[in-house]
Amino acid sequence: MDALERRAHVIVGGFPKGALQGHDMDYARLRILELLEQNEVLATVGNDFHGVEEYLPETKLLITYLAGPYLTDEQNKKVRGWIKEGGKWLGLHGSSGGKSARIAGKGRRMVKASHHDTLGGFFLSHPPVRKFRVDVVDHKSPLMKDLPDSFETIDEPYMIEVQHPDETEMLLTSELGPDMSPDGWPRNYDEDTALFPDGKTRALGFTRGIGQGGVTYIALGHAHAPHCQGQPFVDESVSPDGVTPPTLRTTWETDAYRQILQNAVRWGMGE
Repeated sequence: MDALERRAHVIVGGFPKGALQGHDMDYARLRILELLEQNEVLATVGNDFHGVEEYLPETKLLITYLAGPYLTDEQNKKVRGWIKEGGKWLGLHGSSGGKSARIAGKGRRMVKASHHDTLGGFFLSHPPVRKFRVDVVDHKSPLMKDLPDSFETIDEPYMIEVQHPDETEMLLTSELGPDMSPDGWPRNYDEDTALFPDGKTRALGFTRGIGQGGVTYIALGHAHAPHCQGQPFVDESVSPDGVTPPTLRTTWETDAYRQILQNAVRWGMGE
């Protein structure tokens, strides 16, 4: 494969420009770039989606790790068109977020936009950081190659509304149960549309084909350090006294997550 065909565009950042929004962006960016280097994949880097269309023609894989930035409707059309022609988008963690709207006296609520339709997932909210088991659903998928049946981590237990359930291949789930967060924290929502009919299971990873390409989303991946710690409290499974650890990178340090990312890069390169 020609070197130009082994290229990824990596977008890691918060909103507004330069903001960290409670995540260790430098750590995530470095880990992603190291992984690409190990797989001999060239990389271009951005902090948001500005000018993304200029990178797509020579890019096979778009990797995003975000806390705020999102595709505009026009950018979404271009990214979706690129995917239909064979591009792959790996969305990590906050890539399912985007814009939130203030509600009088009730905090903020996420706003569903066109990029959620393309990504296939919409972030509603998340309870406090906690320890939980992640279950691997589809061992037959190359994206789940060499993974155990389950693994434990400490992360933000994302509530993700799957946008195209009939077209989506579920990869990772967790029996996180109903949202027990303080009212309105960190986001408000009208209905918990992320909870499966069994009343306990939530989607944490899935993939979907679009045209000749596809999208894979993995909700896991929270990381913070003392300079960007934004968690006011954590579940007692992390800290009995509710004090948030100054540094948290548990998911990134698990063999399972590293394997997921390795598999995803191979998927993106068409291997």
